[in-house]
Amino acid sequence: MRVIENLKRISQQINEACEKVNRKMEEVTLIAVTKYVSIERAQEAFNAGITNLGENRDEGLLEKWEVLQDKPIWHYIGSLQTRKVKNIIDKVEYIHSLDRVSLAEEINKRANKKIKCLVQVNVSGEESKHGLSLKEAIPFIESLAKFENIVVDGLMTMAPYTDDEQILRDCFRKLRELRDQVQTMQLESAPCENLSMGMSNDFALAIEEGATMIRIGTALVGEDG
Repeated sequence: MRVIENLKRISQQINEACEKVNRKMEEVTLIAVTKYVSIERAQEAFNAGITNLGENRDEGLLEKWEVLQDKPIWHYIGSLQTRKVKNIIDKVEYIHSLDRVSLAEEINKRANKKIKCLVQVNVSGEESKHGLSLKEAIPFIESLAKFENIVVDGLMTMAPYTDDEQILRDCFRKLRELRDQVQTMQLESAPCENLSMGMSNDFALAIEEGATMIRIGTALVGEDG
């Protein structure tokens, strides 16, 4: 199916989720996750009007960058190895996976402008997932104030892969509550406006619980191009 047809269906689902909780569609940024698809499919997504693209490997991002350049807004959404920061730092607007001081140090060192970073939080506590625990998140965010090139723009989490709506809602709600707590601290280095949560299987629930960024791959662009 063409991306533009998928986009129409997903946009309707986003609208319905927003209406349920009296939100506006404009409050939700749709990120097309292009990590499993070809350059041509990523181009198709951009041509369909999706301006935010997400990659989780530096190789994939660099390949697509060669063609699309800085026309899309690029999001690095995967776990980022410190040694690979230099490869992507001047090509992305957002890094969704900041979870350790060594990574913050490298981002700050390599960046020639302020980089919007989202702190990754492992709300579910699953060993298979990266990120800080809920208890670790605020001390970590406070420690980032010394890095002049890092802005903590928000928080990111990956929910458990389950059909249990209550488990999903609890995960998303806890991240929202943490975001709200950070905002009350009024840290200049951490406006913490965004909540990056929700993927192909659970984005509607994430929106209902406050997501401002949803990361959709399979349902939007498929798994191969």
